[in-house]
Amino acid sequence: MSEPRRKRGTERTSNRGPAAIPQLPPRRVVNPYPPMALLSADQIEAIHQASMHILENFGIEVMSPRALAMFERAGAKVDHGSMNVRVDRGMVEDALRTTRASYTLTPRNSAHAIHLGGNTINFTLVAGPPNVHDMERGRRAGNLADYSDLVRLAQHFNCIHMLGNQVCAPIELPANSRHLDTYFANLTLTDKCFHVSAIGRGRALDGVEMMAISRGLTLDRLSEDPGVTTIISVNSPRRFDEMMAEGLMTMAEYGQSVAVTPFTLMGAMSPVTLAGALAQQNAEALFGIVLTQLVRSGAPVMYGAFTSNVDMKSGAPAFGTPENTKANIASGQLARHYNLPYRTTPGSASNAADAQGAYETLMALWGAVLGHGNLVYHAAGWQEGGLTASFEKLIIDVELIQHMMEFLRPIEVDQAELAVEALGAVPTGGHFFGEPHTLERYATAFYQPMLSNWQNYEAWQEAGALDTTARATRLWKKALEEYVQPAMDPGVHEALEAYVARRKEAIGAGEP
Repeated sequence: MSEPRRKRGTERTSNRGPAAIPQLPPRRVVNPYPPMALLSADQIEAIHQASMHILENFGIEVMSPRALAMFERAGAKVDHGSMNVRVDRGMVEDALRTTRASYTLTPRNSAHAIHLGGNTINFTLVAGPPNVHDMERGRRAGNLADYSDLVRLAQHFNCIHMLGNQVCAPIELPANSRHLDTYFANLTLTDKCFHVSAIGRGRALDGVEMMAISRGLTLDRLSEDPGVTTIISVNSPRRFDEMMAEGLMTMAEYGQSVAVTPFTLMGAMSPVTLAGALAQQNAEALFGIVLTQLVRSGAPVMYGAFTSNVDMKSGAPAFGTPENTKANIASGQLARHYNLPYRTTPGSASNAADAQGAYETLMALWGAVLGHGNLVYHAAGWQEGGLTASFEKLIIDVELIQHMMEFLRPIEVDQAELAVEALGAVPTGGHFFGEPHTLERYATAFYQPMLSNWQNYEAWQEAGALDTTARATRLWKKALEEYVQPAMDPGVHEALEAYVARRKEAIGAGEP
């Protein structure tokens, strides 16, 4: 979706004085360039065949009796003693015939609808860390106050299209019911789509029901017009635990989106070779995709990929590596091979919002974009290998995302852009600063960063000599000052409060 250059520029603001933080206007981001192909058609076919061999001969462990029964009814070979399920390629092919190449998720504000599939790319907030960090208060356990501020930042920055599942865990709240508090924060502090927790049926269903309340829909109507999604993390190698399987089946049952995502770290949870890891990832992803279609034919589902490597000296996870970047691109090829939307992730193992954090994230982000990812999960705020949500890293990542969004704008080539008259009007050895063609465009010609500093050294020193991380601290604080809470009908707010109270009482000390 294109916009006139003049309009784009006028919607940005200056970063001088009390002016608002410059950012790109809201828009659906489209990747107009051909996807990069690291693998040949023969190599894709070889990976597919290896995946079919894994599914037909080795099988997948499924720790859910309900899922085992479902596979057995569909004709899979089920060993109830070992909980091993073997599916043949025919079952996989049947499931892929009923999946969708693209679909839409609609939050309570339909202007923030998420399009998954094709050439559309969406970026989400980091999800799942137990810790949170900023430069002023240091590293600390996740809590609801920080959670709420991070969610406010996601609402404020247009390039963050969706919230992940719990940007940080509010550990001061009971583990069995805090998902209700985070869903409530998601729905009241933002009007964007969000991921629900799929750790079991109850948590998934609570997210579905609360989204339905926020939109004034019945569950049947929401199943026809989904509003939430989830990540189903496969316990690689080759295991779906009971909670993940139950969460997957619940989301599919109610017609909500699922991204089946193996976590294949080469050398630890998968073979040390990229080809072997991709074959395993592919088998695990396809197995989960089959289960969604057994539950509900046509249920919206994404091909999820999270293949990286470990440090072979220590066993520690590594992200943003060359291998991770190649996996992001190759996984996109596999997703397109099956005509499925594609979820991928940038990431970093850095313990700080520093140069390592930036270059590792950008390396993996390039893989996500070149691989035509549709959902770039953990795109903003990921730090410490996913163990910490960082305020400063969120700002750095927003800058990286906005750079990428501008890169994805096609080059315009027309009479005005070619500037032949201006070239003829400027004498040899002259300059274009005062040329009318320049003056008409000077405010809108180039992307205006919010975080970069382009002062000369002396001016930078006089202004306090703040490095990138220090400037990011100022920006997240300013963004919270600029944040505007989206309006919500008082009746809907009360209905959500009542649902949370009712469910907390019903859950008690048990599991949801």
